[in-house]
Amino acid sequence: MAAVDVIVDNLVTLWRIPSIRQNFHWIFLLISVVGSILKELELVPQTYFSSTRNALNVYFVKVSWGWTLLLLTPFLLLSNSSFNLTVPSQCRRLLSLAVATAVWYIFTETFFYIEDATGSCYETDTVDFVNKEFMSKASCRRAGFRWDGYDISGHSFILAYSALFIVEETAPMASLRTAKLSALNRMVLNLLYVALNLIVIVWVWMFACTSVYFHDPSHKLLGTICGLIGWYLTYRVWYLKPLSPGLPPHRQRKERKQHA
Repeated sequence: MAAVDVIVDNLVTLWRIPSIRQNFHWIFLLISVVGSILKELELVPQTYFSSTRNALNVYFVKVSWGWTLLLLTPFLLLSNSSFNLTVPSQCRRLLSLAVATAVWYIFTETFFYIEDATGSCYETDTVDFVNKEFMSKASCRRAGFRWDGYDISGHSFILAYSALFIVEETAPMASLRTAKLSALNRMVLNLLYVALNLIVIVWVWMFACTSVYFHDPSHKLLGTICGLIGWYLTYRVWYLKPLSPGLPPHRQRKERKQHA
């Protein structure tokens, strides 16, 4: 497991670089804008990732929130217990998972509603004949027709939000590197930390693919902004307050002073 230890140390060092940590969220806006320009100018050739059937999209992005929770939940359970928090404090910290899931659900359901409210059902891809019998995207597509509405990019939203969520919640690893842990707990934490970082890489890569291959520019930009808003209102505003899940353990005191 020595190789894993080296990888973990390098990742921890990377995320402790202030310019990377403090500006990570801007990467998504930059990718969204530049990717949209490249798509509109048709400067990016078609590749394996320009198909929605690529393996990363089918097996990871389509269930991205499931992957995020699957890996992050045991990491939070182990990391929070390693800080010797009281049981109520550990439970409060775990509420960040419920809050993030609520953010994901509210935004995605809002996107679906907007697409239904602004769309129409068309019988052909040329969008020249409206079928008024079907008033929702689901019923329209079940009938084999095409629904055309304002489709805010759910991919841009969830990939940006999930990556930011993971980076925030895995930050305690910097403190846990010097903590006294059992060999088993350290091994599991290390493996989960590496897996979560790999997932962040996948999310950023697929976010870039979404930006250069799919959706209209405004759809992607709005989806990205919604992801950043969900992250900012929780980790930069609400979680600094007493009545909240709170920030990850080792960062609480430092960040509350910075935002006081």
